Amino acid sequence: MEQLIKKLVNNAILKLQQENKFPLQLKATVKIEPTRNSEHGDFATNIALLLAKEIGTKPLAIAEAIVAEITLESFLKGIDIANPGFINFHLAENAFFQNVAEILTTQDQFAHTNIGHGKMVMVEYVSANPTGPLHVGHGRGAAFGATISDLLTCMGYKVHREYYVNDAGRQMHVLAISIWLRYLAFSHELPHFPASSYKGNYIIEIAEKLKVEYGEKFNRQITPLFADLPTDEKDGGDKEFYIDALVKRAQAQLGANDYQTIFNAGIETILADIREDLEEFGVIFQQWFNESQLILNKDVERGIEKLRQHGHVYEKDGALWFRATAFGDGKDRVLVRANGQTTYFASDVGYHLNKFERGFDKIIDVFGSDHHGYAPRVKAFLTALELTAEKLEILLVQFANLFRGKQRVSMSTRSGEFVTLRELRHEVGNDAARFFYIMRKNDQHLDFDLELAKSQSADNPIYYIQYAHARICSVLRQATEKKLLIDEAIGLKNLHLLSVAVEKNLLRRLLRYKLLLKTAALNYEPHLLAHFLRDLANDLHTYYNAEQFLVTDVNMRNARLCLITATKQILANGLRLLGCVAPEAM
Repeated sequence: MEQLIKKLVNNAILKLQQENKFPLQLKATVKIEPTRNSEHGDFATNIALLLAKEIGTKPLAIAEAIVAEITLESFLKGIDIANPGFINFHLAENAFFQNVAEILTTQDQFAHTNIGHGKMVMVEYVSANPTGPLHVGHGRGAAFGATISDLLTCMGYKVHREYYVNDAGRQMHVLAISIWLRYLAFSHELPHFPASSYKGNYIIEIAEKLKVEYGEKFNRQITPLFADLPTDEKDGGDKEFYIDALVKRAQAQLGANDYQTIFNAGIETILADIREDLEEFGVIFQQWFNESQLILNKDVERGIEKLRQHGHVYEKDGALWFRATAFGDGKDRVLVRANGQTTYFASDVGYHLNKFERGFDKIIDVFGSDHHGYAPRVKAFLTALELTAEKLEILLVQFANLFRGKQRVSMSTRSGEFVTLRELRHEVGNDAARFFYIMRKNDQHLDFDLELAKSQSADNPIYYIQYAHARICSVLRQATEKKLLIDEAIGLKNLHLLSVAVEKNLLRRLLRYKLLLKTAALNYEPHLLAHFLRDLANDLHTYYNAEQFLVTDVNMRNARLCLITATKQILANGLRLLGCVAPEAM
């Protein structure tokens, strides 16, 4: 509907330009939005206000000129102007009735469009280091990434979902040493566990599996392992320097093959757990891309070489640097350390070079808010490589804070004191977890209220929405059980009988779904859909409490059944996009 109104306004402006009443070159674009108050119509535009500066005329005069050139179409009942120059459009009843008919006809495809024209979009999300189970913080990125992927698919984009597996970074070695120390602890009394080691029960479980499968194969004397090491944090030393030294000692004592076996056992076990956890959460990826693949394919090497060829690298203190400040970043970035090891940033260069070479029209990175400095540095090297940096969109997801009562729960992976995503899902259910994660804008902090998520009350938004769907299913079952005539054709023919305020509110809400879905998808704002479903459920519950659906009058009964069936369809469609089920009974 907004497209039809937008076309009318654009045509009016074009006619005014052709008549030399408006300048031929105008920068402002027409945007049609639903009104907040039905008294101001159903849709409105502020184009007159936007054009006022360009044209040099008062907004009211511009609005009047535009409206004068618009001929009312069948879907419009009227147009009026409100101060200081808003143009309000009042829809004819037929527009609402046609919308209901379209919902019932297209069902789960309603509001799907081909705006994307099959363009390829890659969405990378979660990408948590495989150093432990996914925790509550990772869940928000998973829910957000999955939902925007589904929304973009509805808009006609071909979406590729990818998880980047950091299987070659320093933390993987910290994981390996953490597992081996737990393995050694079965046979030895260790001096202590390093401050920087991972300490969760999952580390012990992996060590136990190694013990069962390999017996004493990895057992070594601990005296030479801990001899002459730098001091750890508890003794006033640098905990990271200490564990790096311990990793090197472990590699020397175990040998390449045995160390690699432990290293692989850690990654493979944890990654398998992450895959299973996400699949149970309804989050599926087309590709799990390993960082080690970048090294094998020489993507990191090629990325650095391309920067060198363009003259954007230099050497300092034995390291190789990228001159990122020349491209808007706050500081230059190290690509290769003095010891010859490439940095995480160098891997980013290689990975994004790989992404761009795969031919995606749009690349979306979904990261935690701790990556706030990520965008400038990535876009800096994309610009330096003469790639189209505008293709890349980096969306940051704020952390989700979990509360048990008034006590906040720790999220530290190394300490082992964290609530896993699996534990959260088992406690509140997948639907509540998926919904609560996206019901606030991604860049806003989220306090996850466990008690609310589990409650069966109107205060719990997901319960309230699902209950609305189940209520409609119950009404339809009762109609069948009572052997009442249910005829969609009769209902659609008599939608004009729906005259009470609660019915008109519901009709108006349903009409806004198309624009809402488009806005949520193209602006990457799935929280808008969550809020819409909550409002739609409220309209339905209000209607349910105010009117009888299974009335004696055949025409009225079928008209009301058409309306609530269309509502049921939109509730189901929206819930599915959010990764939630639409129950038929509760």
